[in-house]
Amino acid sequence: MLATPPFAYDATAVRPPWESLAAGMRAAIEDRLASPVVGARTAGAGFTSGFAAVLTTAAGEQVFVKAARSADQRHLCDWYAHEALVTAALPAAVRAPRPLWTLATPDWFVLCAEAVVPGRTPTLPWQEAELAATLDAWAEAAAALAHPTRALLDLKLPALAPMVADEFGGWRWIAEGRVPMPEWAEPARPRLAALAALEASAPSLVAPTGPNLMHCDLRLDNVIIDASGEAWLCDWNWLCHGPAWFDTAVLLITAHAGGLDADALWSTHPTARGVPTGALDAALAALSGYFLTRSAAPPNDAAPTVRQHQRWHGEAALSWLSARQGWR
Repeated sequence: MLATPPFAYDATAVRPPWESLAAGMRAAIEDRLASPVVGARTAGAGFTSGFAAVLTTAAGEQVFVKAARSADQRHLCDWYAHEALVTAALPAAVRAPRPLWTLATPDWFVLCAEAVVPGRTPTLPWQEAELAATLDAWAEAAAALAHPTRALLDLKLPALAPMVADEFGGWRWIAEGRVPMPEWAEPARPRLAALAALEASAPSLVAPTGPNLMHCDLRLDNVIIDASGEAWLCDWNWLCHGPAWFDTAVLLITAHAGGLDADALWSTHPTARGVPTGALDAALAALSGYFLTRSAAPPNDAAPTVRQHQRWHGEAALSWLSARQGWR
């Protein structure tokens, strides 16, 4: 078992409280809710600085609201607008909060969605029941996304393979001298050539063979466990065309880190059926190189723990790959 990360995944975000939003913005939100806001529980998970909270109104309604300023958070405004389009078009079998309304002003963009209340981030190390619920929810979602709705196809979503080719080249970049080896990745230097070769095979292995879609960011902190123990899948902003097994691999990195048999969980998951030989190892090589090289980037004030998150994920992915390859 690897050590748990040096932070809590339900307390990674630095977000403004409800009271700090401009009075006019708060009034506009309350007008859309048709009731004053009497409570606001800020979301602790995530790696962005936009406003995100479960709001409770005087009428007893609870909703989840994200908001960003166009002046200095234009990218978040665009992400939230895209997320609203995606989640509105998801098949009914996908257990995800749906959008209720959006509000765009010259200065702000607001997304109001269903709230999973009470809900919480899964526990680390994973509790087996919570991981099973999450893997089941993903299997159901992946089956539905294998046959995308016309509304989703009309969004002209990107494909995973070009992203992997362009952005997941950490080991190759190190081997070519384009980026330095992070000091915490030094133990992997004797395997650098093998890691670069595995990583280089990843783009062709994740190329879509049909219209199927994948979440593309299925991390532990994008899962909510409700009061009944069911898992909800959130943050669908990166939905793209690609194989569902890649998301399964990403999710199981943290299962391996917690001492669970990630190989057994992988081999029995519906998304892993018919996966090409070597695909999982190629994905783990690409993911470990991606996370470890990015963990060496300068700190991010908007997400103070993101570099620790990247390092921990990279080390866990490399540990799982090393165990599969028989590397010491």
